[in-house]
Amino acid sequence: MKKSVFLGTLTVAGLVAGFASADTLSDVKARGELNCGVNTGLVGFAAPDANGNWSGFDVALCKAVAAAVFGDASKVKYVPTTGQTRFTALSSGEIDMLARNSTWTYSRDTDLKLDFAGVNYYDGQGFMVRKDLGVSSAKELDGATVCIQTGTTTELNLADFFKANNMTYQPIAIETNAEGEQQYLAGACDAYTTDASGLAATRAAFADPENHIILPEIISKEPLGPAVRHGDNNWGDIVRWTLNALIAAEELGITSANIEELAKGGEGQNPEIGRLLGSTDELGAMMGLDKLWAKNAIAASGNYGEIFAATIGESTPIGLARGLNAQWTQGGLLYTPPFR
Repeated sequence: MKKSVFLGTLTVAGLVAGFASADTLSDVKARGELNCGVNTGLVGFAAPDANGNWSGFDVALCKAVAAAVFGDASKVKYVPTTGQTRFTALSSGEIDMLARNSTWTYSRDTDLKLDFAGVNYYDGQGFMVRKDLGVSSAKELDGATVCIQTGTTTELNLADFFKANNMTYQPIAIETNAEGEQQYLAGACDAYTTDASGLAATRAAFADPENHIILPEIISKEPLGPAVRHGDNNWGDIVRWTLNALIAAEELGITSANIEELAKGGEGQNPEIGRLLGSTDELGAMMGLDKLWAKNAIAASGNYGEIFAATIGESTPIGLARGLNAQWTQGGLLYTPPFR
């Protein structure tokens, strides 16, 4: 029953897609800002400060796309969305792109009529518990109460995991990460489950993070990435290749510190750097952008590695290692098609 209701919800949301414009770039330019759907608040990924200024790993991608389009990373309106509202907000045209810890799945890609522009974080679902619960494995959670966000892939993953291990559980439904944190800390659930990166971000905000552990089991594949509406291929290209530009910049050694110098070109420089930064080619024209689109996108917050290190990396309170999110040359999965 749960599965059929889930797919039915997707179908209804997918029908909304036809009401949105098929020329998003023109709409964004006419409006003068990018409407970017983000999390309601997940430290490290997307969260506002006391003055309403947003920052985080996903926020940096919003800024990069705005910089690619306008040459100005500040031209973004951040629209907080929940697990339940995010896809409807995109399909209806309320937002131009979604950068909100969203997993690329078959049903979302097809039934929801969304296009995922790539993967900006390779993740997997995990569990967090209090140390004093005395549990060291997710397989010891038989009979546990588990806080879980509705409208997410984690619901079905959780059911599958417990069924496969002949265990029972009681789900405690939550709408947002803030609610999940509150319920978990209040003792309403024994465990909190979501993407492992989200658990690390949530734990980092606790007053006593050392008293909570993330269990070793990763029970799913969660390729997280930005999404756009199906049917506007050019806008999809802009978001896709902006993400690719950030990843390629790291591989090519382009950083926020040397980008201006590298943009001047020079003898013996890797030709792909010239193409990417617009010093030898005008690749942006193919998407309706100027030749400095990628240079501006990279300059907004740095390359992929710089963004990762500054927002969620090992030197931040989130403390995430690169792991699968390292470059393909470093044993990870990050690999972009060539800029040519």
